Amino acid sequence: MNHHHSIRKVTRARVATAVVAAILAVGMPTAAPAVAVGGAHRQEASPIHQVALQGAVNARDLGGYWTYDGKRVRYGLAYRADALNKTTDADITTLSRLGLREVVDFRVPLELQYDGPDRLPAGLAPTARPVSDSGLYAQMLAAIGAKDPAKQDAMLGHGKAEALMRTVYQDFVSDPASRAQFGATLKDLATGRGPLLFHCTSGKDRTGWKSYVLLRALGVPDATAQQDYLASNGFRAAADAALRAGLKQSGMMQNPDLLIPLQEVRLDYLNAALAQLSSQYRDLYGYLTQGLGLSLGDLAALRSRLVS
Repeated sequence: MNHHHSIRKVTRARVATAVVAAILAVGMPTAAPAVAVGGAHRQEASPIHQVALQGAVNARDLGGYWTYDGKRVRYGLAYRADALNKTTDADITTLSRLGLREVVDFRVPLELQYDGPDRLPAGLAPTARPVSDSGLYAQMLAAIGAKDPAKQDAMLGHGKAEALMRTVYQDFVSDPASRAQFGATLKDLATGRGPLLFHCTSGKDRTGWKSYVLLRALGVPDATAQQDYLASNGFRAAADAALRAGLKQSGMMQNPDLLIPLQEVRLDYLNAALAQLSSQYRDLYGYLTQGLGLSLGDLAALRSRLVS
């Protein structure tokens, strides 16, 4: 009986590996699959499942998305979020219910210094995996702290904020230290030690890129992965607008709208990372294997664990 069970396990592993190889070799269609329901085919919308927290606005379960071959990303295994340093007691109860085994924090020391460490359920300590923001946080602090409209305009206006964001995204791909942190987190998801949440400060750039790469590696179509990436704008809109209003009211910024390019996610930014990926690694498979250090076995395990 054990012999047959072992054969079935080996066969399943080989099938999973073959599926991953096929997905990454041929690329992924941009449309979600038509799903057969009651004999009829219909286009299934991909849900975005927010984890409602009082102290974080951009926490989400990455489950529920359809893959190109009609399978679905499992709920309750991979979560993305913004910083968890402002979680309330009620939030900690909510997080406890998720059964998290690991929380990965992509923030750099400067962000931790200003915003503080995560507040997590008892027995759970964050795994520090700082990913460079290419000076974005420091630039934002410097611009706000200048209190001088002319200096702020010189620092962030005339396309400079957008150019900084494109650099940030290119560096996600080109910086070896960032690749190591992203790769280690994907490997943790593949090993199946339990539900994992990863986050940065706003949960939109480092976390957004990591989520996009994860979904694409699982066989989620590009258009769907982009939809998940762009959803940060909706989840963050009220909090970001409140910050700008507060800066204007306090006299710190005469034109706080200069911050909007830094607060938003845009396909232009995502495309900057993808252009760097194409230039450096040719395709997603090259980036995942050569750049992030994942083996085909790792990728097969990731899909086997996270896709049903």
